[in-house]
Amino acid sequence: MSLQFNEAFSLKPFNTFGVDVGARLFSEARDDGDIRQALAEAERRGLPLLPIGGGSNLLLTGDVEALVLRIASRGLRVLTDDGERVVVEAEAGESWHPFVLWTLEQGLSGLENLSLIPGTVGAAPMQNIGAYGVEIKDVFAGLTALDRQTGELREFDLGECAFAYRDSLFKQQPGRWLILRVRFALSRATTLHLDYGPVRQRLQQEGIEAPTARDVSRAICAIRSEKLPDPAELGNAGSFFKNPVVPTALAKRIRAEHADLVSYPAGEGQVKLAAGWLIERAGWKGFREGDAGVHRLQALVLVNYGAASGGQLLALARRIQADIEQRFGVLLEIEPNVL
Repeated sequence: MSLQFNEAFSLKPFNTFGVDVGARLFSEARDDGDIRQALAEAERRGLPLLPIGGGSNLLLTGDVEALVLRIASRGLRVLTDDGERVVVEAEAGESWHPFVLWTLEQGLSGLENLSLIPGTVGAAPMQNIGAYGVEIKDVFAGLTALDRQTGELREFDLGECAFAYRDSLFKQQPGRWLILRVRFALSRATTLHLDYGPVRQRLQQEGIEAPTARDVSRAICAIRSEKLPDPAELGNAGSFFKNPVVPTALAKRIRAEHADLVSYPAGEGQVKLAAGWLIERAGWKGFREGDAGVHRLQALVLVNYGAASGGQLLALARRIQADIEQRFGVLLEIEPNVL
C-alpha cells in the first residue's frame, strides 16, 4: 500500500509538549519499505526528512519545513533463549513502556527500572535512556539501522554505539542513521538494581521484602507518576535538563555554601550534580509565565499549561540556564531536541 502524505499537517498530537506547529509534509511508516518510500519522496520534493517516534523528546519552536515521518512499525519477538539469557527484538515504532511490560509478562528482567519512560523503542538508544541506576547500554544486544547516506542496512553492537550519559553515536551524527529495530539481552534470573533509595523505600513501605522485577516496575511507575506530570494532562517532555557533570573542585565550592547539595560521584575527578536541585534552590520550581512554566512538584520539568509556544518554552529554559550559570557557575544542557 502506498504511503499517504499530508500537506500542512498539525504536529500538536505528535509532540508531548502539545505545541501547535505545522509540518510541510507528514506521513507514517509501518515498515522498512515505507521508510524508503518516504526518503525517496523527501528527495523528490527537495525536503529534509525528520523522523519522529513518540514526540516525547522534542521541543518544536516553529513550523517544520520538512517531511515529518512518524515511525509506527510494530513487532516484538524472542530471538534466542538459553533458559537464562534471552535476547528480544522490538521494532522501532513500539511504545517503550508497553514493551517493558511485555518483557515482564515473558518472565524477563532487565528493563524494569526503565518503566514508564515515554517514547518509542527506536528513540531509546538515541538518548541512551536511563533511570534509577539502569541505562540502555546495560541491557543492549544490538540494533539495525538504515544509513540514509548510502541506503544500506547496518548492524550495530554495543561498542559501535558510543553510548554515554544521554548520548550515543546516533545523537552525535544527526540525520544519518534511522534506527529500525533494537535488541536487548534480558534474564530469566532476577537480578534487581535497587541502589536508588526511593525505590527500596517504596518497596519497604509496601511490605515487599523479596521483590520481583514486576514489583520494582510497579514501584517505579508509582514514583514517576507522583513526581512527573502525565503529558496527556499537562504538556511536557519529562526531564528538560541533563544532570551536569562538573569538576570536583566546583562541587566543593557549591557545597561550601549549600551543605545539602545533591551530587553523585562521576569518576576521574568529576561529580554529577542534580539539575533539579540547582533549579529548585534558585527559586524556579513552580514558576509560571503565561502558559510556560516549571512544574510545581519537579523543578526539572518544564510544562505547557495550554497555549505556550515552543519559543516561549525555550525562552524560559534560556532564562533558567543563565540564572543557574550565574548563581552556581554551572551550565545546564537541554535534554530534548530543539527544532
